[in-house]
Amino acid sequence: MMQKQRAKGQRESVFNNEVVSRFELYNSLFLTLPFYKIKDTGTLLPLFIKYCEEGVVNHETPDKIIHSFFEKYTQHDTKKDIIDLLFRFIQYIERQVVLFDAVEDASFNKLNADDEENALLSYLKKGVDNHQLTDKIEKLIEDFSLRLVLTAHPTQFYPGSVLSIITDLTTAIKTNEISTIHLLLQQLGKTPFFNKKSPTPVDEALSLAWYLENVFYFAAANIQSGIDKTLTEYD
Repeated sequence: MMQKQRAKGQRESVFNNEVVSRFELYNSLFLTLPFYKIKDTGTLLPLFIKYCEEGVVNHETPDKIIHSFFEKYTQHDTKKDIIDLLFRFIQYIERQVVLFDAVEDASFNKLNADDEENALLSYLKKGVDNHQLTDKIEKLIEDFSLRLVLTAHPTQFYPGSVLSIITDLTTAIKTNEISTIHLLLQQLGKTPFFNKKSPTPVDEALSLAWYLENVFYFAAANIQSGIDKTLTEYD
């Protein structure tokens, strides 16, 4: 039990260091982007989130929460100005979500380092002096098959332009290229996240094909080459 708690604590520590801290660092770059009222949006958003949380705890209505927030923290008094800022909040949050996902993807290896003891290589090492175990593993690999099923939903649909930025952003974060990250965040800020019409099944299939081409294609090849190399070394 203690060992599990210790392992959980270590994973949380790695997550906080590799994902949360780095996200907060890169998230601050949003405030430096040359966009319309970006500093106002980025500064007011945390206040708005906290204000909403407190309002929910106090059982206040959404209408009261929003209007009292604007009265207290802004000079916006027209419906148009209020809607404009709320819309900019949504745009800001959308891009924060993309940034967080990119940071998490860039930290994948470190976040999953503890799983190495359950990896194929670990089991093959155990089978160095146990040919029966090695034979069993080889038989399982030989008979193993996988059918990949990808699903999509319109609310989870990113345009191809956004997917490309996410990929480049993940790569830049891995090497901590601040100037490149800053440039990609600018591109992200100018790239629309929504489509004028709902995606068709063909559109969704094309989006999923992007993952096949840019993610699964390389992952499958790496897994196969890793298995071949490992079996050769421990055969």
